[in-house]
Amino acid sequence: MNSDEAAELLAHCSGFDNRQPSLAAARSWASALHDVPFDQDARDAVAAYYTTPPQNPSERLWILPHHVRTLRTKIRNKRLENFQYEPLPDETVPEYLARLRGQVRAIASGRVAPLTGRLALEGGPTKQFMQELEARGWEGNQTVPDMGDEESLADAVRRSGPLGVECPMCGAEIGFPCKSGRGTEKHPLGRPLAKPHTARIRAASGEPQLTVEQRAAEEERIREASRRTLARMAAEGEIHDAEIVDDPDQEEAS
Repeated sequence: MNSDEAAELLAHCSGFDNRQPSLAAARSWASALHDVPFDQDARDAVAAYYTTPPQNPSERLWILPHHVRTLRTKIRNKRLENFQYEPLPDETVPEYLARLRGQVRAIASGRVAPLTGRLALEGGPTKQFMQELEARGWEGNQTVPDMGDEESLADAVRRSGPLGVECPMCGAEIGFPCKSGRGTEKHPLGRPLAKPHTARIRAASGEPQLTVEQRAAEEERIREASRRTLARMAAEGEIHDAEIVDDPDQEEAS
């Protein structure tokens, strides 16, 4: 862009911001935009700048050379979003580079219409290939069953392990740890447990739940085991009084 072209661009800018172009301003803009041609993209860059409102409504828009350079580059790059190089058979590296630059310039400048959509792969895998995938346990291309009003897709997706079901013992919801029966100041609803309740583990693994009688017998077994353990610990910790035994050799010497 030379001084005359820069002056014409500044005249185009004055239609938006009412600036007063001068010869000094034209020379300065030409120096800043010496490698930017004066074309329709440069004019469109000015229009794009004044189309976007400022962040501060009371602020006055005032375009500068770097705005023209940046917005012009964005306009040209947008035309290259779906660019696909069209090679020639048996082309050499210099031929490839020359053709690539030529296609990029032609599409970026707008002389060649850009692609309107991305190229899609056609065809599909062969029947033999699909059979080999299925033989290895592949379960793709499965449809999601239609959920009724009572059960949504989100409810049907469960996490694995005991936390994937609601605890029948403490009522902990899915994804939340089990709670102890005693509330604290920090945990009014019960302190979270590091290990899920046995009933929750059974429910997650699909095992039948214990009946009331079986649960009572299990609790009694645990209490009896605790009593035996405490009794053993008390017996091991008991120290018997030392028994004094007379030494017969000392009696004869006396």
